[in-house]
Amino acid sequence: MAIIKIKKLEKIYNPKRIPVKALNGIDLSFEEGEFTALVAPSGAGKTTFLNMLGGLDEPTNGTIEINGVRIDNLSASEKTKFRLRNIGFVFQAYNLIPVLTAAENIEFIMELQGVSKKERAKRSMELLEAVGIPDKANIRPMQLSGGQQQRVAVARALASKPKFVLADEPTANLDSKSTENLLDIMLQLNKKENITFIFATHDARVVKKARRVITFEDGKVIKDENFE
Repeated sequence: MAIIKIKKLEKIYNPKRIPVKALNGIDLSFEEGEFTALVAPSGAGKTTFLNMLGGLDEPTNGTIEINGVRIDNLSASEKTKFRLRNIGFVFQAYNLIPVLTAAENIEFIMELQGVSKKERAKRSMELLEAVGIPDKANIRPMQLSGGQQQRVAVARALASKPKFVLADEPTANLDSKSTENLLDIMLQLNKKENITFIFATHDARVVKKARRVITFEDGKVIKDENFE
């Protein structure tokens, strides 16, 4: 059953001056538990598409339905609440809070959700163990390697127990070993918790692990392949 339904999605930048159509009539759906890569050269629309899915940007036309909710119709505050309960994000630049420890970064979103201090601490340690760095709980981001920071970012994305995770070029700053380890961790979590992972990437290592690969070109889907 599809948990995400996208119909006739368009995004046009600078519509009143020199219009740039970043997305051009996208029709797609995603099932629960998918591990999908969106592939395209830079500027072809994959990051814009991910931002639409996450409610971080407004579509010009079209609809986005997630678990029966039309997020394109939600107000800014409603989108924030929806993201808090349903969506985890992993960014290329990690986006960790520098003054917080690894555990505190993971706990932050749970604090916003109103989760008790005891439960936050328990969940953050479980996730740090899941991503293989339980010994880094009390270390701040600047004292961690790039691969370790990205593992914390993945753990943080999963802290809120989201229904799906959006990952924008999550391996771009990682070496081959770190990339392989991180992808294996994500695959394990995908299978264990049935979380839907959607990557925007041009990394062949990510594409190789994906069970579905969607290719974008000039804001359109030109290929949609399943490798189940």
